[in-house]
Amino acid sequence: MEPKKMGSAFKRFCMRFCCCCCAEDEDDEEEKQPLVTPDPLDYFTREVQKRRDEETNLWSEPGDPSHSERDDDRTLYTLLQARNMTRVGSTGYRRLSVDIEAMRDTRREVRDKWKTVLENLGFMAEADSLLTVSAGASADRMRNAPAARAMLHTLHTETSIFCSKEPPPERYLFILDRLLYLDIAEDFLAKAKRFYPPNDDSDEEMPGLAINLPLLLARVEAMNGRGNDDHEEEDESEKDD
Repeated sequence: MEPKKMGSAFKRFCMRFCCCCCAEDEDDEEEKQPLVTPDPLDYFTREVQKRRDEETNLWSEPGDPSHSERDDDRTLYTLLQARNMTRVGSTGYRRLSVDIEAMRDTRREVRDKWKTVLENLGFMAEADSLLTVSAGASADRMRNAPAARAMLHTLHTETSIFCSKEPPPERYLFILDRLLYLDIAEDFLAKAKRFYPPNDDSDEEMPGLAINLPLLLARVEAMNGRGNDDHEEEDESEKDD
């Protein structure tokens, strides 16, 4: 049989009894190639920015891309969105920036406490890595979820490492799961109890941690409801000052 006829016969066989991918022409494969090749540098830049945002905001629910499952995440996200729509340098922009940094400072302070305990246990070089939780974190991948949750509750109720009566951030559940895997969780808990004993009921929470989330949300909604005329009035008042 001639080569061309043999080739066409084999193609018909594949189309009838095999998958169609065997019989695709090279031209078809070329047509499936994307017209615009994704830029690897652009992808890398976006990933770096994403990681930087995660470490800056320290989301309580790192696996929630909408940042709406927890009140504190939803408030911070709303503040960030409102600032993005506000003119840079305006009074409203500065007010939003102050509120955003107050929430970020609260989260950084908690993280610093955890870092202090880890470094005291001898994990000076590994502390930052152990405390990093990416957006891809999933409870399905945890090795000791029940034990980690029980220990998170103990830290919340028997220490002042969180300095707040609000539910502890879920991000620390993943960190405790790592510590359990490394068999240092009990040491961490003992050290945390010693470094950060529970506050008395009469003790006041630290000013930076006493953030009124409903008040912040109401302020953002009020700012969003204001029109351009209000922004112009702000600008005029700034000029008069």
